[in-house]
Amino acid sequence: MSAQLSSIIDFIRGLYPNKDFIALHEPSFSQLEKDLVLRTIESTFVSSVGEYVDEFEHKLSERLAAPVIVVNSGTSALHMALVLSGVGRDDKVITQALTFVATCNAIAYCGAEPVLLDVDLGTLGLSADVMADYLANHTYQDESGVCRDNTDHKAIRACVPMHTFGLSCDIVKIAALCEQYHIELIEDAAEALGSSSGQKPLGTFGRFGVLSFNGNKTITTGAGGAIICRTAEDAKRAKFLTTTAKQADAFEYYHPELGYNYRMPNLNAALGVAQLAKLDDILASKQAIAQQYQHFFKDSEFKFISAPANTVANNWLNAVLAPSKEAKQGLLEFAKQHNVMMRPAWQPMYRLPMYQDVYQSKMANTEYLIDHLVNLPSSAQLGVPTC
Repeated sequence: MSAQLSSIIDFIRGLYPNKDFIALHEPSFSQLEKDLVLRTIESTFVSSVGEYVDEFEHKLSERLAAPVIVVNSGTSALHMALVLSGVGRDDKVITQALTFVATCNAIAYCGAEPVLLDVDLGTLGLSADVMADYLANHTYQDESGVCRDNTDHKAIRACVPMHTFGLSCDIVKIAALCEQYHIELIEDAAEALGSSSGQKPLGTFGRFGVLSFNGNKTITTGAGGAIICRTAEDAKRAKFLTTTAKQADAFEYYHPELGYNYRMPNLNAALGVAQLAKLDDILASKQAIAQQYQHFFKDSEFKFISAPANTVANNWLNAVLAPSKEAKQGLLEFAKQHNVMMRPAWQPMYRLPMYQDVYQSKMANTEYLIDHLVNLPSSAQLGVPTC
């Protein structure tokens, strides 16, 4: 096994030469980022009003063919999407147990509680089959068409599937279930900018989608996120509420309802504009790296996770499935000893104290992934040959 682990580390060092420490995913900056950030500083417009906020929103909207509002984090984007979808106290929201904690935290911010379902092994995302079983056997629709839990009669107000590591979940089937049961669909596409299903960008299948531009994402604004909206009306409402619900006026500060200080600062947006300009180059580099991983692991006990059929992945974080829990731990420890950063999947939400008592389906696939999955270094290598 040690020889096998050594060969994995040697291969990764070949992908990322001349690095003492290989990060899991680090951003790629050039002179353009420096120029736009400096220009923003010199303008003195560094907060939530400025030309780069508008430009970043416009260019994201063009790329995704949908209205986009940028905010200060992916978590803020998700919280706002839930608020705009009418999620409130004592509602329930369907999501997956294998996700970053922000998914469930945003639900909790609304006073709602998550319904935790298992994922598919092929997509790592919310299982449409498990969701269909839950809806058929644990819910009913009242006289107004609202989907409710059989036991406590709470409304199932929304569904938040997450596109894990940039891989598309079975979003077409999930969207159909949401339509059938009158449930709002909010895609957690925090990790999935540049990914698509059937040539349709992830984050655009539901009423809302959310993106993250954290420092470890495919492109970054340092900290930031975005709300992808289906309609211009929803986008206008999102912009209003995330700007502290301030009514437009040349002089007066008047806020007719509860708002949120969630807008993205111009300084961060300047970084985003520069990053977005090279997104296609970043995606091409990451695709080349993923293809090399796939080829390297094709005859290995460690199984590379490829994009599901009829989808395109942004290859945000590549991953393998180890042959055993012990092999997973062995790879993680060996990589750490050799200054190569890897990580396991997140702890599932039902193991966290605040979500232990919510509804959860059987979690066979989630448990398997917790015991076997390892994320590999996946940074883009712009200007560096990857062959």
